Amino acid sequence: MNLFHLLKTRHDAGKPLRVALIGAGKFGSMFLSQVPHVPGLEVPVIVDLDPQRAKDACKTVGWDEARIAATTFTADGAKATSGNIEVVVEATGNPAVGIRHARAAIAAGKHIVMVNVEADVLAGPLLAEEARKAGVVYSLAYGDQPALTAEMVDWARATGFRVVSAGKGTKYLPLYHDVTPDGVWQHYGLTASEAQSAGMNPQMFNSFLDGTKSAIEMAAIANATGLDVPSGGLLFPPCGVDDLPHIMRPREKGGVLEKSGVVEVVSSLERDGRPVFRDLRWGVYVVLEAPNDYAADCFRQYGLKTDASGRYAAMYKPYHLIGLELNISVLSAALRKEPTGQPRGFRGDVAAVAKRALRAGETLDGEGGYTVWGKLMPAQASLQAGALPIGLAHRVKLKNDIAHGAVVRWSDVAFDADNETIKTRKAMETSFGSMR
Repeated sequence: MNLFHLLKTRHDAGKPLRVALIGAGKFGSMFLSQVPHVPGLEVPVIVDLDPQRAKDACKTVGWDEARIAATTFTADGAKATSGNIEVVVEATGNPAVGIRHARAAIAAGKHIVMVNVEADVLAGPLLAEEARKAGVVYSLAYGDQPALTAEMVDWARATGFRVVSAGKGTKYLPLYHDVTPDGVWQHYGLTASEAQSAGMNPQMFNSFLDGTKSAIEMAAIANATGLDVPSGGLLFPPCGVDDLPHIMRPREKGGVLEKSGVVEVVSSLERDGRPVFRDLRWGVYVVLEAPNDYAADCFRQYGLKTDASGRYAAMYKPYHLIGLELNISVLSAALRKEPTGQPRGFRGDVAAVAKRALRAGETLDGEGGYTVWGKLMPAQASLQAGALPIGLAHRVKLKNDIAHGAVVRWSDVAFDADNETIKTRKAMETSFGSMR
């Protein structure tokens, strides 16, 4: 609770904290909007495939001409790790690019904040271990739901509660798994022209809708906290905040979970499409169990919503502010040398699943595309099945036909074993595949 004080000390000493941002999309722009309002924090380098777009983004979020003139806008990723930069923020969303940038930052002795959760789920445990050995911090991004959930899990455990379940809310119906970018906007209540005029990417937004992003984020939470992954994939049960302690508990206690200690996503829609009362669509939660009768009595005395037994209660944040909150990660890494969530094992994986019957010779198009969606699996089950990670289902050609709803396997695709991203993933599996 003293990050602002620590930064002020640096500011007063004339030693500003310098950050490089890679990727000036929505998340990056939200982060940039806060920078002028935080004395002692500077972003002298912004890397983007389109430097002019990045400069325009800074104007849009309110940077003055002097700040823009003092900033280097470049497409050269090497600029992010040069000079007196202390923290690199990777916000591209591209798994292969994210891994490359993270390794470059670590090699240069810079802390890395990984907004790119797609890269984290693909190889995060290995990258975090490399960072620890190099004496720098590898961190999940505060403001995004995995880091916020990991924080709540840590709070619950540090205060002596058993974590029953943890995760986030989203808008979900089973039919969403097969939605393609062509049909995504109707589910957001938009027309294609409205979305286009707002600069919204249909494939990216479809990855939010079709369950892929939820699976990726739950895998990140499981890997950071040690919580388990549902054996059959995410259930997405409809659930409002008042019902969290009742629904998000084990089946043997009257809930929907196969056991205690798992990640799960709750839906803001009932299965018939009706809105859930007091939904958690934009937030995160943790369900906890009182360790004794006295603590259970305190739940009741202090107004916590509980299940009928009084032993299960929930804490939640109804919203997450994405890039507006990212400074917490940046400051924590540089000033405390602590991550805001970090993968410490390989418990959850996200496998590519066919959205329709696929034919040999077709090319997969990754998260949110026309061919596959990402399903959460226990890491051991994914490895045993030889499942192709969703983060590698980009521009690879099928060798075999795949039935609708079937998991795509490594053996089903033609891949280059010498590709650096694939080699990194294989190294992560070797190092962490036997861990529990």
